[in-house]
Amino acid sequence: MSKILIIDDERSIRNTLKDILEFEKHEVTLAEDGLVGLELLKTESFDLIFCDIKMPRMDGIEVLVKIREEVPDQTVVMISGHGTVDTAVECLRKGAFDFIVKPIDLNRLLVSVRNGLERKDLVQETKILKKKVARKMAMIGESAPMMHLRSVIERVAPTDARVLITGENGTGKEVVARELFELSNRASAPFVEVNCAAIPSDLIESELFGHEKGSFTSAIKQRIGKFEQAHTGTIFLDEVGDMSLSAQTKVLRVLQEKELTRVGSDKTIKVDVRVFAATNKDLRKEIEKGNFREDLYHRLSVIPIHVPPLRERVEDIPLLVNYFNEIICEEQGIALKEFDESAINELKKLHWSGNVRELRNVVERLIILCGKVVTEEEVKAFATFSSL
Repeated sequence: MSKILIIDDERSIRNTLKDILEFEKHEVTLAEDGLVGLELLKTESFDLIFCDIKMPRMDGIEVLVKIREEVPDQTVVMISGHGTVDTAVECLRKGAFDFIVKPIDLNRLLVSVRNGLERKDLVQETKILKKKVARKMAMIGESAPMMHLRSVIERVAPTDARVLITGENGTGKEVVARELFELSNRASAPFVEVNCAAIPSDLIESELFGHEKGSFTSAIKQRIGKFEQAHTGTIFLDEVGDMSLSAQTKVLRVLQEKELTRVGSDKTIKVDVRVFAATNKDLRKEIEKGNFREDLYHRLSVIPIHVPPLRERVEDIPLLVNYFNEIICEEQGIALKEFDESAINELKKLHWSGNVRELRNVVERLIILCGKVVTEEEVKAFATFSSL
């Protein structure tokens, strides 16, 4: 059952809405003006609020602003008997979810309730997903290399500087990019990831910059590229060393001019995007081979950040094992496993060519194949594929 608050100075409107919504199996609370409604919000939470605009003591738009300050994610539908386009626009601009004109049409009311409650559910789901992503993307470790890495990230994140993240496969370059984004001034704007190695070279330009309908055989409709999607936010170019030279040229232009042109168009589009790039390649060697533009390299590497391999921070392995143990057991729906000290010491001896990603896979394998307590002998038996 959903909880709905109705704020309206007209008793007849309040009671009519209450009867309709209670018939639809919602729990309804009434407030005769904005001040009373705000007092109720201090002690109760509501899934949806209907708020009149013209009221004594406090105008409805003022109430809306106060609600958004106190409960930023609150879904509010404004209602008014003096509705104009300008009023509706002002309400939406200040955070209202919807605007309904009196006399209220029953179908319009029920549609607004349904959409408002769906929006509330989506907000909650998004929060849960963000927490899960944040947990999976956590930077784990207290070694000297990790402390230095965190220090650099904290200094760089609040700026708008472009960052080139380097490191071996599996070291956590994406985790670093996410941490930079979350600590940046653009954290509330889009974060758009592009795996340059996973996109065919003949499609990378369309993926990054978009295309117009009919610009090539399979372009059956207009496409908005990743740079446009990231406008006012951040784009993360993963495996940037695998990008084609043609695409590199266009990326360089976006960085220089802060504008792009979709494939099949001659119209320029302004974009405001912060760029993070990552690679496991030595781009200086790629430049010597003619595979990467030197001018693009200098544009991307305003701030170079190197992520250390796991073998250079083995003291972080116990923390990582505990972290993966909790996540994996929760995902698998099984009781938490225990790794004895000898098992941890054995894990520290391994080379970890696949770094943190490989460690996670090994921990998952041990959790699945071993008993309640993981031992040194089990690590020796199951830690490598060759011994399975």
